[in-house]
Amino acid sequence: MKSITRQKPFEEIQEQLEPFDRIFIAGCGTCATLTETGGVDQVREMSDQLNELGKRISGTTVIPTACDEMTSEVMKEHNRAIGDANCILVMSCALGVHRISLYIDKPVIPALDTLFIAVEDTPGNFHEVCAQCGQCVLGETAGICPITTCHKGLVNGPCGGTNDGKCEIDREKDCAWTLIYNRLKEQNRLYLMKKYNPPHNFQVTPRPGVLKIS
Repeated sequence: MKSITRQKPFEEIQEQLEPFDRIFIAGCGTCATLTETGGVDQVREMSDQLNELGKRISGTTVIPTACDEMTSEVMKEHNRAIGDANCILVMSCALGVHRISLYIDKPVIPALDTLFIAVEDTPGNFHEVCAQCGQCVLGETAGICPITTCHKGLVNGPCGGTNDGKCEIDREKDCAWTLIYNRLKEQNRLYLMKKYNPPHNFQVTPRPGVLKIS
């Protein structure tokens, strides 16, 4: 499972960094490296771009996994360079930005937008598999999520627009409910296609989400 990110427009990054003249840049060696948004090359390119704007880069690093507890150790290793910076520019998903903010008493600025959680089905090709909706139906849809796989997010399907197994919204995309039907058929569970699922409640999980294990 990977957090899929894309770099913010450079003008937006520039605007957020306007008050700061000394910047430390942190990337991520896991998801952001795979999506080519926050790996070694992207951190170097960002450093060069900011240098051209007259910003001084106090240091850079690519944290192996920016969202885990080892981030604090990496931050300690770069304590001097971080101390010399006005802010930290983070090229990772939002989880990494949050994690770094826990250890640094300086402004932490995200350089990326976090889009969705995905798996890599072929090298460099990622597709969304979970919307973290808090109301999972995978047990009844043969492991295929209709919320993320169907363009319409239908929990009862297929709709009337499917044609030769393709989606009417995107003819290059397989119809989610055709995929579900075929897999249920292989599992001898087609009776589940007749089950009515009530409209999906996207507010079933209160915000902010909290889980306490006692």
